[in-house]
Amino acid sequence: MTSYNTVIIENLNIFYREAGSPDAPAIILFHGFSSSSHYYRNLILALSDKFHLVAPDYPGFGNSDCPDINSFNYTFDNLAEVIEKFLQALGLNRASFYIHGYGAPVGLRIASKRPEWIETLIIQNGKAYEEGSAKACDSMRALWGDRNVATEAEVLKVLAPKSITSLYTHGTQHPENISPDAWNMDQYFLGRPGNQEIQLELLYDYQRNLACYEQWHAYFREHQPPTLVAWGKNDPLFGIEGALAYERDLKNIEIYLLETGHFALEEDCDQISDLITCFLAKHTKFLANHPEYRERCKLAA
Repeated sequence: MTSYNTVIIENLNIFYREAGSPDAPAIILFHGFSSSSHYYRNLILALSDKFHLVAPDYPGFGNSDCPDINSFNYTFDNLAEVIEKFLQALGLNRASFYIHGYGAPVGLRIASKRPEWIETLIIQNGKAYEEGSAKACDSMRALWGDRNVATEAEVLKVLAPKSITSLYTHGTQHPENISPDAWNMDQYFLGRPGNQEIQLELLYDYQRNLACYEQWHAYFREHQPPTLVAWGKNDPLFGIEGALAYERDLKNIEIYLLETGHFALEEDCDQISDLITCFLAKHTKFLANHPEYRERCKLAA
């Protein structure tokens, strides 16, 4: 059963979902834009009988506190710092990181700083390379080059209800099966007073993630965390080149390109949960408690 909790980190209430036995291998679930820990609701149900899952909401997202831009500096450095302290507060210093969208720059900042914390990486449409940036990202690059009223207005179109809905449905095989609860939940939180300004600050700060890429690549090359990439190949934001680029620096890697879009769990949760189970069966203590998965995952004795 999933529990819904809050812990105070740097005077902020940080909300998180948690399920599964604390004695099982841990998976930390880093959400992306425009979502929150709500994105992981189905994956948590699928895996909580086998793993310990923890999914926080960043400041300004979901059910966590949403201080205005004058009270909190909305940068990816700061989001990562808060979540690092969150993990320390919960004693989560050895886990797999599932990173999606914004979760990549948050999670990889922590991973490269605390490599001893990382058991494996699970990457789902989260970029760490220049490759794979689709045309849909052009407005963000224009903002970085010249921040003014016009470029801000253009990039903020991503917050429109139609745009959020499209992020969920574009590229899916069966858009009629994607629950509108997902984008309606996102839109509710994005519509809070001051949140437009928060998202604008993060969209502008995203350029600093690109400056971190080489640092993250060096982390990959030195520490070689076992890595599973499960990528919605019809993502309108991040193309498959961004998935394949991870092979450049990581040797122990499995890449699966799924016939879906950016929010792959909304359509392919069952497939992704099976991929995670078999992947972690190879790289964690999972089999000690679930030996029946050896045959299912075709693992050698």
